[in-house]
Amino acid sequence: MNSPLENPVPENSPLLSEPGAVAPFDGNPDQGVPWHFGDPFAEQRSASRSVAVFDRSHRAVVAVPGDDRLTWLHSLTSQHFTSLGEGRGTEALILDVQGRVEHHAVVANVGGVVYLDTEAGRAADLLGYLTRMVFWSKVEPRDASAELAVLTAVGPELAGVFERVGAPLPGEVGGVVALAGGGFARRVPWPGHDAVDLVVPRASLVGWWRRLTDAGARPAGSWAFEALRVESLRARLGVDTDEKTIPHEANWIGAAVHLDKGCYRGQETVSKVHNVGRPPRRMLLLHLDGTREVQPETGDPVLVGDRVVGRVGSVALHHELGPVVLALVKRSVSPETELSVGAEERRVQASVDPDSVPPDTPGLGREAARNLGR
Repeated sequence: MNSPLENPVPENSPLLSEPGAVAPFDGNPDQGVPWHFGDPFAEQRSASRSVAVFDRSHRAVVAVPGDDRLTWLHSLTSQHFTSLGEGRGTEALILDVQGRVEHHAVVANVGGVVYLDTEAGRAADLLGYLTRMVFWSKVEPRDASAELAVLTAVGPELAGVFERVGAPLPGEVGGVVALAGGGFARRVPWPGHDAVDLVVPRASLVGWWRRLTDAGARPAGSWAFEALRVESLRARLGVDTDEKTIPHEANWIGAAVHLDKGCYRGQETVSKVHNVGRPPRRMLLLHLDGTREVQPETGDPVLVGDRVVGRVGSVALHHELGPVVLALVKRSVSPETELSVGAEERRVQASVDPDSVPPDTPGLGREAARNLGR
């Protein structure tokens, strides 16, 4: 049985009480943090042109201290942890034996501890799995959700904001630096070109928020963050994935899957699909016909005529792109095909953004395929 989180993420962020904060609607996956602060499109523009700060304190944090933390995580995940130095960050997956994605986490190795932050709804299963896999390794995975909370600052003027608050700014993507008073800053590759996660003591969440906003960062909600994530073609576990998703379908090869390592659960599928075949589906950005006052919902079908060819994931309203979705679509569907998305009562026309179509990887041929399968 999976171990429950000992210190679950608080139900509601204290930042919901900040001026202008609007709570998300029922059913929104980002319950507990502000949905927006009055103008979600202006919030997106600030992230593109200046700086915006997002409350992502509904994410759970699992801490893995111990001398064997890197070799142990290397054996369990898709990522090359043994080459992850101190003060470095990345992403990682845990797969099932068929290579399907079970867990996704954003990683930081700092101060002798590896931190894994993930979706709150998946954290108990993740911690339960890690706890069961300890055996004789010198590691002590634990729930750190009550200790640490995630903020994300995005925008080209990050350096000025961080200088005004006196916080260190990691110089390159993947860099992690400790913060005075606890926590760390982690440079991340999305959303946008300039983004930093601030994983701060939960007791200091409001203080950090006000320091950042007083220094010029615009308060922003999950509506804007999700729109920027969709634009960045970054999948969200449980929203853009289903129980059949493999890493290749969700653009996680390279970002969260290291191809030059083996010996982890699901690795055979990763290797075969990359080297021999093609993933059965691919995640695409779809532009929606905005003439109807309806939108599809996560889990709705993607159709060619009456034939279901995919699944709707994230649905967003972007300040420049308009209504868009990320969808898992059968690889056999040509990007030029006219599509529709949504259940019957909310069906709208859609077209594939050609820039979102991932390149194919070259196959090895029939003989190589036979040899790989031996």
